[in-house]
Amino acid sequence: MTEAGAAGAEAAGPGWASVAIANPYGSIKMRVTEQGIPVAVKVDAAELHRDPTQLAAEMLRLCQRAAARAGLAKRKQLEEAGMSAAGLAHTGLPTEADVARQEIVEEQDYDTEPQSWLRTV
Repeated sequence: MTEAGAAGAEAAGPGWASVAIANPYGSIKMRVTEQGIPVAVKVDAAELHRDPTQLAAEMLRLCQRAAARAGLAKRKQLEEAGMSAAGLAHTGLPTEADVARQEIVEEQDYDTEPQSWLRTV
């Protein structure tokens, strides 16, 4: 991340966990909180030529995916700490099946192919 991105991650708050995520091509990289709130964003210049609505939708999907993965990690952490299955169910944190299902649906519902295979070097 850039210096501004690092400052944004610090601005998320002391002790807040953040998750790094990128699109499959690495042209959009983000750091988001466990709730999916972006605190640092890096977008390649080529991505800025896309339709803004599509770019925003992809960034939102990345935030949602990162939040789901962070929730799963938190669930595993609580499970390892000895929380009961009933307690875990009440947290509302996603299971591995929930995250996998969300990612499969996302891949089927959204066109994630690049606009062009050409990249600036």
